[in-house]
Amino acid sequence: MAGVHSARATIRFGVFEADFRAGELRKRGVKVKLQEQPLQILQMLVEHPGEVVTRDELQHKIWPADTFVDFEQGLYNAVRRLREALGDRAETPRYIETLPRRGYRFIGTVTGIASPTPADGSGTIVEFPSVTLRPSSRNLRFGILIGVASTALLLVMLGLMPTKWWARLRGRGDVSQIRSIAVLPLHNLSGDPTQEYFADAMTEELITELSRIRALKVISRTSVMRFKKTDKPLAQIARELGVDGIVEGSVLRSGDRLRITAQLIYAPKDTNLWAQTYDRSLQDTMTLQREVAAAIAGEIRTQVTPEEQARLHTSRPITFRALDAYLQGTYHLNKKGRGSGDEEKARAARYFQDAIAEDPGFAPAYVALARTHEALLLPSTEDHAAMKIALEKALLLDPGSSEAHTLLGVVRCDEWNWSAAEEEYRRGVELNPNSADARLYLAWFLEGTGRLFEALKEYERAQEVDPEEDHLSEGLAAQGKYDQAIELKLLALQSHPDDGYLHYELGDMYAWKGDYKGWLQEQQRSVILFGSPELAAPLGDAFAKAGYRGAMQVLVADLERFQAEGRIYMPLRLAEVYTALRNEERAFYWLENAYDHYRQGYSDSADGGMMWLKGDHWFAPLRSDKRFNDLLRRVGLPQ
Repeated sequence: MAGVHSARATIRFGVFEADFRAGELRKRGVKVKLQEQPLQILQMLVEHPGEVVTRDELQHKIWPADTFVDFEQGLYNAVRRLREALGDRAETPRYIETLPRRGYRFIGTVTGIASPTPADGSGTIVEFPSVTLRPSSRNLRFGILIGVASTALLLVMLGLMPTKWWARLRGRGDVSQIRSIAVLPLHNLSGDPTQEYFADAMTEELITELSRIRALKVISRTSVMRFKKTDKPLAQIARELGVDGIVEGSVLRSGDRLRITAQLIYAPKDTNLWAQTYDRSLQDTMTLQREVAAAIAGEIRTQVTPEEQARLHTSRPITFRALDAYLQGTYHLNKKGRGSGDEEKARAARYFQDAIAEDPGFAPAYVALARTHEALLLPSTEDHAAMKIALEKALLLDPGSSEAHTLLGVVRCDEWNWSAAEEEYRRGVELNPNSADARLYLAWFLEGTGRLFEALKEYERAQEVDPEEDHLSEGLAAQGKYDQAIELKLLALQSHPDDGYLHYELGDMYAWKGDYKGWLQEQQRSVILFGSPELAAPLGDAFAKAGYRGAMQVLVADLERFQAEGRIYMPLRLAEVYTALRNEERAFYWLENAYDHYRQGYSDSADGGMMWLKGDHWFAPLRSDKRFNDLLRRVGLPQ
């Protein structure tokens, strides 16, 4: 305990006395049990009262590089134990203030300092007058501002100062610059790792509520979750996400109570504009999220339509069991891996069904259940029927659900009702222009129906609100910009190296470009990730012997075999491969097979359905064939 024993004095604050030489903390003279690391943290804080002690300083002093522990968890646990000993709370601190992602600050008041007692016991305690700790520069600025603002307010009331000067003194000039915002992952303050799902789900719900405000650009969940537990400065995070406002905070669930602390920061100047702590019953969770969103919107003075205003101030209570099941399901649905099996999706569906059984009037649970059916690797006809029923129920309960309208667009595509599908997709974007998913579904529809330039605009807008993901490569590839598309797809794979769909899509781009070695590598990787590793080696052998054409013949033979065995149904993929092999007869055989299959109402396919006929790059050689145009006519797509 060298760091503790080196102290030269006993420090008193409140009812506590910390004797760092003896390694003790006492409360009204009674020794308080406290471990070494929390006491070391206390010493570092009280030795620099009113100043920020950074996380790096704490790590260097207490967790040196040769200490093999999880610093993040160790620091969190040590501070939590210190607060417990002091009877302090992170949300309403008396002694230790948390500065998220930076460090901690001692904000208590020192009432006396005792000089150390000599070894012979002859020393005496020297009492000093009560001393209030020096305020930090931020608090000092705040105090000055309050004094000046009070005078200014009086002058405004007397009519002696223009109101625009009052607005400037309040600091609202900077606030008007906030046009875009990111909600960073909320901290889980429970100390229980199993409650991470709750904090993550609360983050997503707050993002959802804010994203419905059309005048505000809100970064999507997938992009902000990459900054969970990061030490990056807020200004850097804001630059990377392309925003000027940051919302950060914490969540604490205890029994049937919920506490959310949130603060709004103007990132370019690292200025704290607003902070608030909310303490509610768990059944008011959804109402609380809208309340927080409304408060943030009010602080940044963004334009909120009457419809949006009404939604932010309207909600309904939900039982704890229904809420918990819904949030658990959301957590597992977000864990699903593209290219992986359907286990997480099935698990999520069970939670959503539990939520509906507990509260049949809870619209988000129906939307989420529909998502699980739509996200399946091989959705069946029954899945699409269940999806349709869930969405119709959701829209009956909440006609303003952007996600429900977007997913209903998928159902309308399965029905070949293209005009209704486009209407639903556009309604989804209208209700939530910050939804990357709504933008993407509309972009896919536009690309699939041959409107490539319109599609690219939607891809670009999706990229703006979800900058950490790749949404542009498909649109660029559709326009023949293969090098740019491949570069973006490779960047995406750095973050998602085991995403089977990304490898599959990249392989197609290599093939369109004419880089057949690149195609082979990605095709082999994708079949492994999709659970058929035995197919990878034969593809490589065939490529070595007969090049790209030989490998494609092996691939199409495997697909035909899988079809016959009932393992998978991908008629359009078979048509694509046969088109690449210049075997138009087999290509049209499988196109007609797909037409008959979908016309009868079957949807158990993994190739996306007939919507992609018009915009599918692989079918370019067939577009001059009368049979292809006749097929488009029968499906109802423009020729």
